Amino acid sequence: MPNINDAFPSNYLKASDLGGAQPIVTIDRVEFEAVGREREMKPVLYFVGKEKGIVLNKTNAKNIAGLTGSFQTEEWVGMRIRLYATHVEFNGETVETIRIKAAPPAGNGARPTPPPPPAEAEAPMDDSDIPF
Repeated sequence: MPNINDAFPSNYLKASDLGGAQPIVTIDRVEFEAVGREREMKPVLYFVGKEKGIVLNKTNAKNIAGLTGSFQTEEWVGMRIRLYATHVEFNGETVETIRIKAAPPAGNGARPTPPPPPAEAEAPMDDSDIPF
Protein backbone atom coordinates (compact mmCIF):
# COMPACT_ATOMS: atom_id res chain seq x y z
CA MET A 1 0.00 0.00 0.00
CA PRO A 2 1.46 3.42 -0.91
CA ASN A 3 2.68 5.61 1.92
CA ILE A 4 2.79 9.41 1.57
CA ASN A 5 6.07 9.48 3.51
CA ASP A 6 7.67 7.53 0.66
CA ALA A 7 6.82 10.39 -1.71
CA PHE A 8 8.57 12.94 0.50
CA PRO A 9 11.68 11.28 1.95
CA SER A 10 13.59 13.08 4.66
CA ASN A 11 17.33 13.27 5.27
CA TYR A 12 16.57 12.84 8.96
CA LEU A 13 14.79 10.22 11.01
CA LYS A 14 11.06 10.80 11.54
CA ALA A 15 8.67 9.12 13.95
CA SER A 16 6.95 7.38 11.04
CA ASP A 17 10.29 5.77 10.09
CA LEU A 18 10.15 3.72 13.30
CA GLY A 19 7.07 1.88 12.05
CA GLY A 20 5.81 1.32 15.60
CA ALA A 21 9.08 -0.29 16.71
CA GLN A 22 11.17 0.88 19.66
CA PRO A 23 14.70 0.14 18.47
CA ILE A 24 17.74 0.20 20.68
CA VAL A 25 20.54 2.09 18.96
CA THR A 26 24.09 3.09 19.87
CA ILE A 27 25.15 6.71 19.58
CA ASP A 28 27.91 7.15 17.00
CA ARG A 29 28.32 10.94 16.95
CA VAL A 30 26.67 14.34 17.14
CA GLU A 31 27.20 16.78 14.27
CA PHE A 32 25.92 20.34 13.95
CA GLU A 33 24.14 20.85 10.63
CA ALA A 34 22.06 23.55 8.93
CA VAL A 35 18.49 22.23 8.92
CA GLY A 36 15.03 23.46 7.98
CA ARG A 37 13.94 26.37 5.83
CA GLU A 38 15.87 28.80 7.99
CA ARG A 39 19.03 26.64 7.68
CA GLU A 40 19.46 26.94 11.45
CA MET A 41 22.42 25.07 12.98
CA LYS A 42 21.10 22.19 15.09
CA PRO A 43 22.67 19.11 16.67
CA VAL A 44 22.01 15.90 14.75
CA LEU A 45 22.44 12.60 16.57
CA TYR A 46 23.75 9.70 14.44
CA PHE A 47 23.74 6.00 15.30
CA VAL A 48 26.14 3.15 14.63
CA GLY A 49 25.22 1.36 11.40
CA LYS A 50 22.43 3.81 10.45
CA GLU A 51 22.37 6.45 7.71
CA LYS A 52 19.74 8.81 9.07
CA GLY A 53 20.21 10.82 12.21
CA ILE A 54 17.70 12.55 14.43
CA VAL A 55 17.65 16.34 14.72
CA LEU A 56 17.86 16.91 18.45
CA ASN A 57 15.40 19.17 20.18
CA LYS A 58 15.97 20.50 23.67
CA THR A 59 13.88 17.74 25.30
CA ASN A 60 15.83 14.88 23.71
CA ALA A 61 19.21 16.57 24.20
CA LYS A 62 18.55 17.10 27.92
CA ASN A 63 17.28 13.53 28.22
CA ILE A 64 20.49 12.13 26.73
CA ALA A 65 22.56 14.44 28.95
CA GLY A 66 20.70 13.05 31.95
CA LEU A 67 21.19 9.44 30.83
CA THR A 68 24.91 9.92 30.16
CA GLY A 69 25.58 12.29 33.03
CA SER A 70 27.20 14.77 30.65
CA PHE A 71 26.26 17.79 28.55
CA GLN A 72 29.39 17.16 26.42
CA THR A 73 28.14 15.48 23.23
CA GLU A 74 31.44 13.69 22.61
CA GLU A 75 30.84 11.82 25.88
CA TRP A 76 27.57 10.43 24.49
CA VAL A 77 29.39 8.22 21.95
CA GLY A 78 28.78 4.52 22.62
CA MET A 79 25.67 5.09 24.77
CA ARG A 80 22.80 2.73 23.99
CA ILE A 81 19.37 4.33 23.94
CA ARG A 82 15.85 3.32 22.98
CA LEU A 83 13.90 5.37 20.43
CA TYR A 84 10.12 5.50 20.46
CA ALA A 85 7.38 7.51 18.79
CA THR A 86 4.84 9.47 20.77
CA HIS A 87 2.42 12.36 20.28
CA VAL A 88 3.06 15.87 21.60
CA GLU A 89 1.40 19.24 21.28
CA PHE A 90 3.29 21.64 18.99
CA ASN A 91 1.97 25.04 17.89
CA GLY A 92 -1.56 24.06 18.88
CA GLU A 93 -1.50 20.76 16.97
CA THR A 94 -0.88 17.19 18.03
CA VAL A 95 2.11 15.80 16.12
CA GLU A 96 4.07 12.57 16.22
CA THR A 97 7.67 12.84 17.38
CA ILE A 98 10.58 10.68 18.48
CA ARG A 99 11.57 10.52 22.12
CA ILE A 100 14.51 8.84 23.81
CA LYS A 101 14.75 6.70 26.92
CA ALA A 102 17.33 4.45 28.52
CA ALA A 103 18.03 1.11 26.92
CA PRO A 104 18.40 -1.95 29.12
CA PRO A 105 22.03 -2.78 29.89
CA ALA A 106 23.68 -4.95 27.24
CA GLY A 107 24.45 -8.54 28.08
CA ASN A 108 22.62 -8.77 31.41
CA GLY A 109 20.29 -11.49 30.15
CA ALA A 110 17.22 -9.44 30.95
CA ARG A 111 14.82 -8.88 28.10
CA PRO A 112 12.86 -5.64 27.87
CA THR A 113 9.10 -5.77 27.90
CA PRO A 114 8.09 -5.95 24.25
CA PRO A 115 5.93 -3.16 22.86
CA PRO A 116 2.28 -4.00 22.24
CA PRO A 117 1.70 -5.81 18.95
CA PRO A 118 0.77 -3.68 15.96
CA ALA A 119 -2.85 -3.52 14.87
CA GLU A 120 -2.10 -5.70 11.83
CA ALA A 121 -0.23 -8.97 12.10
CA GLU A 122 3.30 -8.34 10.86
CA ALA A 123 6.60 -10.09 11.19
CA PRO A 124 8.54 -8.86 14.26
CA MET A 125 11.03 -6.05 13.55
CA ASP A 126 14.39 -5.35 15.07
CA ASP A 127 16.53 -2.26 14.63
CA SER A 128 18.22 -3.69 11.51
CA ASP A 129 14.82 -3.69 9.74
CA ILE A 130 14.32 0.05 10.20
CA PRO A 131 15.40 1.91 7.05
CA PHE A 132 17.37 4.79 8.47
